[in-house]
Amino acid sequence: MVPEDRSDGPGAGEESARLQAAGTVRKGCDLSTDSLHGRLQSRRARIHQQIDRELRMRTGAENLYRATSNARVRETVALELSDVNSSLQLLKEELAGLDSSGDMGQPESEGVTAPMIPLGLKETKPLDWAPPLKELICRHFGEDGASYEAEIRELEDLRQATRTPSRSKAGLELLTAYYNQLCFLEARFVTPARSLGLLFHWYDSLTGLPAQQRALAFEKGSVLFNIGALHTQIGARQNRSCPEGIGRAVEAFQRAAGAFSLLRENFSHAPSPDMSPASLSMLEQLMRAQAQECVFEGLLLQAPRAAHDCLAQLRLAQEAAQVAAEYRLVHRTMAQPPVRGYAPFPWITLVHVKAEHFHALAHYHAALGLCDGASVAESELPVLEKVFLSSAEARGPALPQERKERSKLGKAHLRRALLGQEAALQLHAVCRALRREDLLQAVLARALQRSLAKYSELDLEDDFHEATEAPDIQPKTQQRPEGRTPSFSRVKVADIFHRLGPLSVFSAKNHWRLVGPVHLSRGEGGFGFTLRGDSPVLIAAVVPGGRAAEAGLKEGDYIVSVNGQPCRWWKHAEVVAQLKGVGDEGVSLQVVTLLPAAELPVSGDRRPALGGLLRSQKECGQETPVPSRGSPRPRPLLGWNRKANRGKTGRRLSPAPQP
Repeated sequence: MVPEDRSDGPGAGEESARLQAAGTVRKGCDLSTDSLHGRLQSRRARIHQQIDRELRMRTGAENLYRATSNARVRETVALELSDVNSSLQLLKEELAGLDSSGDMGQPESEGVTAPMIPLGLKETKPLDWAPPLKELICRHFGEDGASYEAEIRELEDLRQATRTPSRSKAGLELLTAYYNQLCFLEARFVTPARSLGLLFHWYDSLTGLPAQQRALAFEKGSVLFNIGALHTQIGARQNRSCPEGIGRAVEAFQRAAGAFSLLRENFSHAPSPDMSPASLSMLEQLMRAQAQECVFEGLLLQAPRAAHDCLAQLRLAQEAAQVAAEYRLVHRTMAQPPVRGYAPFPWITLVHVKAEHFHALAHYHAALGLCDGASVAESELPVLEKVFLSSAEARGPALPQERKERSKLGKAHLRRALLGQEAALQLHAVCRALRREDLLQAVLARALQRSLAKYSELDLEDDFHEATEAPDIQPKTQQRPEGRTPSFSRVKVADIFHRLGPLSVFSAKNHWRLVGPVHLSRGEGGFGFTLRGDSPVLIAAVVPGGRAAEAGLKEGDYIVSVNGQPCRWWKHAEVVAQLKGVGDEGVSLQVVTLLPAAELPVSGDRRPALGGLLRSQKECGQETPVPSRGSPRPRPLLGWNRKANRGKTGRRLSPAPQP
């Protein structure tokens, strides 16, 4: 991995120790860095102290950055923040290395594969949800905000756990669960005209600069960014010397590309560079290139069986050329402003090195196919010639049929391979951070030695003819990995604030008035209304002159309580059964009436507040029905640009029970 990897995100130091002491560690949250091996305790403690010192330095620089208006001072502080961010990344990478040394489940790679670029997680500060949520629950929903302390604490614990997700499937599920909860929060508490009033504070993953917004969409976007970043870390640590590991790496990079693509398409006005459209486009291209590299490595595992198959080697050459083309596209994007201003220099260099390396590999495999491949049938010549077809040519150059001529062409490709591999090694030597990557140097050196050995073998047969110019290899792949959107629906969560009622009615987007308790007795025509729908049950029609009309009930009211029992989550059949069981004493109902946007609640029987609407479960002697534990449907990141679902589609019409 390159040094810019920030593998386990934030939360090190005193925050980690506090959570471990409290024992509140969720599944998928990796805070076990101080309990793996006793002999590593002192080293971990030293790293945590250094992390704490860097965090204090960052806090001071951040305060100065926000306080000053001098452009030169801000530029200097921004550079200092970038240095602090790099130091934090290196320290956390060192800490992750100590942690992984005790992870016996991580397979050792038997082969030598080039390192990938994992993306560090965005860091954030702790957040106090209680004051704004309690105030909103009290003011808008008419409930006692203090009675929802357990739900608020559950939300805070979930967010805290997402600051340190493990690099595993459990860590991804943890982030996805929090993202789904944010969708519930947005649907229930946020309107286009009103936010939660919280200030969400996140640090840029690439530069370390702080960014703040009050929009819940910024929180959602940052979590989605971390989902993509965690996929990159999982993909980068796979054992790519076996087909299974390669398959997992390809899927991880595809998921990362899908997450960044979803973020780019739905999030606008990014307050930090890492979430800008240009940066997200670059990251999407980078993940696709790394997935394409894994595809080539998978085909390379089958190469020994096709060592003397000319067509197979030339297809490998095209696959390598495709990887080189992908990395060249990423390098062009990284080398242009504004990405050039904040993309880490080791990333830019590594991408450039890989572009040259795979371009050289394309010529190397073309040389193997031409020099070692068996004679090809005449019917296969058009297919082989297309390997060397350039975009400006109508057809490729004629492929030599004589073995000596093919060897000369193969030797020309080897020369181009040698030049490319030497260029890759020179680029590698330029970057001090990459020079510490022994694995990358081993990959480049081994490729150069293979080409030199093959060239020396062919050089013994040199006939002193004029050197042939090798044509370019046409990029082509049989498996182009596209981005795959993260599967949010696979992680089932329940709305933490489901006690407030179904989202179709009880959300900040709606205003309502409480009616009741209203006492109804059964008349000759029953109760005088017709019911429809589930959770909550809707009064679909009111009989003129009936008991319901006399009591003031109206068409479109929702029944929320029957004889003091909360029924917001009851099904149609449950309410009907309760009404059928009513005797001569009648029934007491509470309903809510949705108000038009321009109408304000008024005092009187139809009260604006819902205070006392839902009694505690102990008082009612019955538990409030829990909604199905399915995840919300995927919504655009800026969810307020969609109209709220004002109505509830019913399944059937049922008259009120007859006497």
